[in-house]
This record gives sequence, C-alpha cells and structure tokens, in this order.
Amino acid sequence: MRYVAAYLLAVLGGNASPSAKDIKQILETVAVGVEDEQLNKVIEQLSGKNIDEVIAEGQSMLASVPTGGVAAAAGGGGGGGEAAGAAAVEEEKKKEESEEESDDDMGFGLFD
Repeated sequence: MRYVAAYLLAVLGGNASPSAKDIKQILETVAVGVEDEQLNKVIEQLSGKNIDEVIAEGQSMLASVPTGGVAAAAGGGGGGGEAAGAAAVEEEKKKEESEEESDDDMGFGLFD
C-alpha cells in the first residue's frame, strides 16, 4: 500500500509516470523501507495507465462488494430495525432502573 500511496503522491505532484527512484525518494523522506520486488510490481502494474481511470475502475469493482452484514439484515425489514432498536433502548432503561433499585436496597448509592 505504501508504494501505491507514494506513486499517487508523485502523480499528484505532477509526475505522470513516476520511476522506482521517484517512489524511493518519497518513501525515504518519511523513513519507510523499500522492498524493490514489491515496488517494481506496483510500477509495472501502473506504468502507462491514467491514474484517474485506474481509480474509477477500482471504485466500480468496490461497488459490487457486498457490505452491511448483520446490521443491514436487521434494519432491512422496512422499519423493523427501528422497532428493534427502540426495544433494545427500552430494555436497557429497565436494566438501569433495576440496578438503581438494587443500590437503594443496600442503603447507599454509588455516589452517595
């Protein structure tokens, strides 16, 4: 990731086709080590490509990645998620009230 970030920084700085030397200079300014094999692979993959097109292509790929997990499934019932959330809040209030009552039974509270 550091090589891609440095490559993008070089492009943003006006260098349309950064070399390995350019990337190394950027990474050395922040004291990050460089592994030539990985750096050369990044340069090989990105050289000669328009960065804006590469980013757009990556965004379209990310759009197809399923996200949301359990929270989306619980909330996807047309408002059912709101009811479940309200029920959880109400249950939490009841639990807090019962804890307060148990403190009162002992004759003192936590902050008395």
